[in-house]
Amino acid sequence: MATSWTNLNLFPLALGGNVFGWTADEAQSFAVLDAFAAAGGNHVDTADSYSAWVPGNSGGESETIIGNWIKARGNREQILVATKAGRFGRLTAPNIRTWAEDSLRRLQTDYIDLLYLHEDHRDVPLEESLGALDALVKEGKVRAIGASNFTPARLAEALEVSAREGFTKYAALQPYYNLVERRHVEEIPFEGPLQDLAVAEGIDVFPFFSLAMGFLAGKYRPGGEQVDSARAQGAAAYLQTARGPAVLAALDEIAAAHSTTVAAVALAWTLAQPSISAPIASARTPEQLAELLPVATLRLSDDELAALTQASEAE
Repeated sequence: MATSWTNLNLFPLALGGNVFGWTADEAQSFAVLDAFAAAGGNHVDTADSYSAWVPGNSGGESETIIGNWIKARGNREQILVATKAGRFGRLTAPNIRTWAEDSLRRLQTDYIDLLYLHEDHRDVPLEESLGALDALVKEGKVRAIGASNFTPARLAEALEVSAREGFTKYAALQPYYNLVERRHVEEIPFEGPLQDLAVAEGIDVFPFFSLAMGFLAGKYRPGGEQVDSARAQGAAAYLQTARGPAVLAALDEIAAAHSTTVAAVALAWTLAQPSISAPIASARTPEQLAELLPVATLRLSDDELAALTQASEAE
């Protein structure tokens, strides 16, 4: 996938770094990152808050691991590093600059390819937060900016402010979106006005939770064995909905037809949707990653895409 704000031809899958420093230690993370790069992967997504939820962590652990890996491999120019900031305070100009500088230090790099605001806060004027991001871009510390967890109204307002003030505009969007969470995310559904805005503005969309906490990898089945995962409870909850088992059945049939994995089919459906540039998915072992990588070459027919879409609408 080619895009205007990077000189890299981005791989059709972005590797999520939320497990690094959480369920994958540094050695395990290096193994996953090595396997991803060996397969042609070049887009790694993280955040300054990963993984602050782990006892003993304070955030930044994932960035530190990724920075150590890039330094050890000497491949900075071949990797697009996306990180997020904004979970640890108000979106003031001084805070945004401090967060960016801290991320640069942990990543051991002079620039961040794509810096997202992790979530929107209305207590600081957009002119201030966007101005701070624009200054970082003009200084060469950030190459492009993105919005995560923004409503369509706030994203539209931010784009208007950037156009009026001459600021760098949001080039990327990171929403919660996957085959079983199309319009069901109550806070900010992606399909509808938000997706329409991304298409109209030419914004690259990189959805998170693309495998629905592992559910769309096919590991969770009615009456199946308990899965050893930190996200097992959330993922297994989809089995209690009508669309969960319906989607699994459709995924199984299409995966068998292509002799590929259930996870790759689920990611291929997401990749085929309007405005989607690459889904984000994480893996804590090279074996898990191997189940995702076929999405790079898998192309589903219109009938297969329609069957998956229909299954996801089961109520």
